[in-house]
Amino acid sequence: MAFEKRYYYLIKLQYLGYRFHGWQKQPNLKTLHLMVDRTLKYVFEDKRFKTLIAGRTDAMVSANETAFELFTYHKIDNAPEFLKEFNYNLPQDIRALTIKEVDESFNIIQHPKIKEYIYLFAFGGKFHPFCAPILTTILDDLDIDVMMEGAKLFEGKHNFKNYCYKATDKGIYNRAIDHCSISQNTLFTASFFPENSFVLSVRGLGFGRHQIRLMMGTLIRLGKGEIGLSYIEESLKDGVVSHQAYIAPASGLILNRIVFK
Repeated sequence: MAFEKRYYYLIKLQYLGYRFHGWQKQPNLKTLHLMVDRTLKYVFEDKRFKTLIAGRTDAMVSANETAFELFTYHKIDNAPEFLKEFNYNLPQDIRALTIKEVDESFNIIQHPKIKEYIYLFAFGGKFHPFCAPILTTILDDLDIDVMMEGAKLFEGKHNFKNYCYKATDKGIYNRAIDHCSISQNTLFTASFFPENSFVLSVRGLGFGRHQIRLMMGTLIRLGKGEIGLSYIEESLKDGVVSHQAYIAPASGLILNRIVFK
């Protein structure tokens, strides 16, 4: 049997996750993987291919920049033209950014990468409904200064078991967060945004299921005065069981960028 050469490509893309049930294909649900593969099938005219994402996102979570690996059995001779045709046929809430050929040694799952997540939020009012896809509204007033202090407590190496959804005793929870901060939002603006909005920014090598949303939920509770800074400090220690009572809504969460080391 003749050897069939395989080609490997790294494609970066962005999407608004509000109308999708996450990345992973699921029966009878509209997912991002389904739409990407359906579009590639049309562009490639049923030629064989396979796609593998750098990391799955949950329902309603968006991505300013993520990546997937494309495996084909035919060479893409004109990458700019392919990218143009791919985007022409993708739905308007998904856009491919770049394509780069890689070799067979590249593994998008195992390759070390830094991920930066952001969480957009505003508080103290009922804001324009158009904000809903990417910005979470907290109706109550929040102490943003103490929330900024609390965010810095997540930096460094800690046990994040209390910030992983349905954690078991078999997971790896001692992880490092390179950066965690809350600041005024200047990344995304729109005429219908509230005058003041804020962004939680988190960078690290890897995160557990719902980890950022659980961290954000705890910071919201901190801002409401329901817990103190010492609560967060204790929750990050080995052996301390501190189930987080609030998972922040998914629509405020955005995978902002991914950097392969």
